[in-house]
Amino acid sequence: MNVMAFTDASLVALRVFREVAERGTLTAAATALGYTQSAVSRQIAALERAAGSPLLERRYDGVRLTAAGRVVLRRAVTVIDQIDATARELAGLPDEPGTVRLGWFPSAGCWLVPRALAELRRTHPAITVTTREGSTPALVRALRAGTLDLALLASVPPFRPPDTETPALRLQTLTERSLCVAVPAGHPLARGEFIDVADLHGQRWIAGSASGEDRVMGVWPGLDERPTIAHTARDWLAKLRLVGAGCGITTAPAALTSALPDGVRILPVRGGPAEQRRIVLARLPQPPSEPAARLADALRSAAIETDTSR
Repeated sequence: MNVMAFTDASLVALRVFREVAERGTLTAAATALGYTQSAVSRQIAALERAAGSPLLERRYDGVRLTAAGRVVLRRAVTVIDQIDATARELAGLPDEPGTVRLGWFPSAGCWLVPRALAELRRTHPAITVTTREGSTPALVRALRAGTLDLALLASVPPFRPPDTETPALRLQTLTERSLCVAVPAGHPLARGEFIDVADLHGQRWIAGSASGEDRVMGVWPGLDERPTIAHTARDWLAKLRLVGAGCGITTAPAALTSALPDGVRILPVRGGPAEQRRIVLARLPQPPSEPAARLADALRSAAIETDTSR
């Protein structure tokens, strides 16, 4: 890398690069920034010329950081945060030492996140938490880009790390539970206290979004038939209300029991391999700020409280 040339890299280019690293595609970054894709491409090209090496690996499904890209991202996050803090100070605005940025997978917003935030407001009212929902890849990219401090991830067997980048993320398992199935209260499957896996054959399913990997979310894993997907919905409450209306069944974590709409039961499944799901709290390896550590404690306590109340 030509050090003197890289010192000429613009702050705009660094912001664009961080956005691309977080969004995973040039198109998504352009949309988020309000730029054209060609403008984003020019900024990345200028940054790569200054660095003297490729920063992104272009792939069919988006972009991935190269080794040099990871170095630049790590430094860019620090520079951007310092510039933003300086701008706030010059404008006479207070710093934000008590703010924590949390990302979470969709169903965590139905039970774990609200419970933890309520407890944190009670014990540490000066801490401000901002949150966003996202898929695991999006949340991991945001952690790497420095736009999230903590992320709640859903992990499935064989429980691999959420990415292969270095340094490895720090992961802590908050809880591990079996996957269940949500059924209408008047459905024949709701008559007992569990569902036999063989009885899932021929059912109508309510799955995730209509495209991409999310499409199969909501269907029992390993079902040895082509599932009949009657409805697709990303929102968990929408899925459960469709179940309550008798439109089909869907997989669901047992933790959603406390958030069920009327006319829905969540039951365990027996007769096949156990389908375990972990809730994992992820962060970068450096020590967390005190507010982030307090939020992590509240999330752990909320998960434990839910486990003991089952």
